Amino acid sequence: MQKNDNINLDTPVQFLKGVGPARAKAFEALDVKTAIDLLEYYPRDWVFVPQSIPIRQILPDHNITIGGIVESCDWQPYRRPAIFEAYISDETGMCRIVWFHGGFLRGKLEPGMKIYVSGKVAEYKHQLQMNNPKLVIANDTRDENKDDSTQKLGGPVYPATANLSSRQIKQVVHKSLENIIENLPEFFDKAFLKKNNLIGRKKAFKWIHAPSDEEQIAKAKRRLKYDELFLIQTAIALRRYKATHFSKALALNCDDKIDSRIRKRFPFLLTGDQDEVIEEIVRDLSANVPMNRLLQGDVGSGKTVVALYVALLAVANKTQAVIMAPTEILASQHFLSIERYLKGSKVRRLCITGGLTGAKRKEILGEISTGQADIIVGTVALLQDDIRFKNLAVVIIDEQHKFGVHQRAMLRKDTTPHCLVMTATPIPRTLAMTAFGDLDVSIIKHCPPGRGKVITRYIQPHDIPKAYDFIRERLKAKKQAFFVYPRIVDSANGDVKAAISEYEKLSKKVFPEFNIALLHGQMKSADKQKIMESFRKGKIDCLVSTVLIEVGVDIPNATIMVIEEADRFGLAQLHQLRGRIGRGASNSYCLLAAETENPEAKSRLEIMERSNDGFEIAEYDLKIRGPGELFSPRQHGMPDLKIADIRNDFQLLTLARKDAFAMVENEPMLNTAGNRNIRTELIKKFGDAVGLIDIA
Repeated sequence: MQKNDNINLDTPVQFLKGVGPARAKAFEALDVKTAIDLLEYYPRDWVFVPQSIPIRQILPDHNITIGGIVESCDWQPYRRPAIFEAYISDETGMCRIVWFHGGFLRGKLEPGMKIYVSGKVAEYKHQLQMNNPKLVIANDTRDENKDDSTQKLGGPVYPATANLSSRQIKQVVHKSLENIIENLPEFFDKAFLKKNNLIGRKKAFKWIHAPSDEEQIAKAKRRLKYDELFLIQTAIALRRYKATHFSKALALNCDDKIDSRIRKRFPFLLTGDQDEVIEEIVRDLSANVPMNRLLQGDVGSGKTVVALYVALLAVANKTQAVIMAPTEILASQHFLSIERYLKGSKVRRLCITGGLTGAKRKEILGEISTGQADIIVGTVALLQDDIRFKNLAVVIIDEQHKFGVHQRAMLRKDTTPHCLVMTATPIPRTLAMTAFGDLDVSIIKHCPPGRGKVITRYIQPHDIPKAYDFIRERLKAKKQAFFVYPRIVDSANGDVKAAISEYEKLSKKVFPEFNIALLHGQMKSADKQKIMESFRKGKIDCLVSTVLIEVGVDIPNATIMVIEEADRFGLAQLHQLRGRIGRGASNSYCLLAAETENPEAKSRLEIMERSNDGFEIAEYDLKIRGPGELFSPRQHGMPDLKIADIRNDFQLLTLARKDAFAMVENEPMLNTAGNRNIRTELIKKFGDAVGLIDIA
């Protein structure tokens, strides 16, 4: 590794040794555009090979590395299995090398070449040989790095593409590593590093790309993971600091009289969990610091009642409240619930969606801007520029993970209202500390009493006829059913069941005696609303749908759900879908139909059979599949994690969070000499998402 001129961290990768314009495009496909991007393109594995030994010293059943001249080589396709055979020699002896199915070596390996091989020694017909060893051709003129050939047998293994092999990436890193890390700034002083058992930043990058042993890899990983988590937690801490110190909201009063008037609107007593989270929320709302709270509650746990309580508290303080949902169906569902609870009330409420146009829209916008509307329910249509609020105090966002962080910020416009975001997708604590780390968290753990059980069964194709018979009996008893499909139309090869074609089958062949309807996202808004209203009133027996009904649909009489191709859905989505049934007093049945031999898919369906606990399911889903796009940090204004793994690095995450929040509390501007490098890195990685520029 030559050490010449230092390389600036922002140097385009094209200008690094061994890259050039063509290879730079291949690197760009890996999101590697600069020298620092290359440093942060971490190996996925590391291989350590033994030092090369003389051939005479080899022993059976030992992993060894030897080098020598190819004396002969022979491709033998007639053998079973076919083999590529070579003999290599050094000053001490000769060794037979065999590659099974080694046709790829034809024309590549020739007598007279010097090669190194690494692998396990075997004994065959009283002769020592090596089978399928790793190979490096030491004096191949195509090789860009003729020195130190044994090192090429091992070392880091990088995620590769068809246009850029792991070996090519390793060569580029190898040539520039020392020169790049010279310009790396350190974030912490020696005392801090010692206290947290962390190595220096330069050493960490060197050891991750060129380790001598497993211990160096472990130490490098710990430091680089810590840095990644620390920077994210610092961004979160700054965002929270800005919200609490640089923004003001209206303080909302909640005395016993207001509380009593709101509760009289509900024809039932609130649960202990609902009372507890309302107390937490009211405490936030009573201050002039904007509330930023996440309300988690399993499907059917009663989050909508809490949301309406909060909205009515805003109205009692002569201000406006907004409830925003990701779909028109869910927005309409919320509006219907509000109408049911507020029947006869003087509270002025309206619903605004994308389908609203013309004079009616103009009239509604006027009611919002003059303060005639107290509670406004809607979709992303509420984000449009021409919507202005008279006195917006509270924003409630349902299924908030379906909105990006910037969309949510747009709703605030000229004011800083209190913000309550809700989700029925339980969030494991590691995700709550990263993707939602700037929010306080409230949890409704238990559902209201009087709900029937939801019984889940994983069924295979041969079970379908019996399932249809069971469903037919339930429909005759005036219950309703959902059939859910992953696609609207058939795939090109027809291997995935789709809503439209299955609707034809179910309505004409399977259940011709019942009223079957079709619902999907490509339908007109008015048609979707009409179908949902008919289903709600019991005029439709079976609703064939896509995942459009995933959230918010509340039909107590719907007690059956069949999810076809269930192995194609994630656990969180299956649990959300299942939450559309079991809303009434009767027992409900969720049938997960799938034909799969995939062990992971089967285990996911089996945990759905075993558990109705959304938090248990969410933890399992995180363990098996990772956070996925649903809770991608990028969705929340954060970059994706490159080396840390929130499934396995919880202790490190907790440490990084504690350190980051303490630093921001002590020195929020990060302008002191000790924190300046951290400040620069934050602005580079997060832009203005952290609010550092605003604070300064």
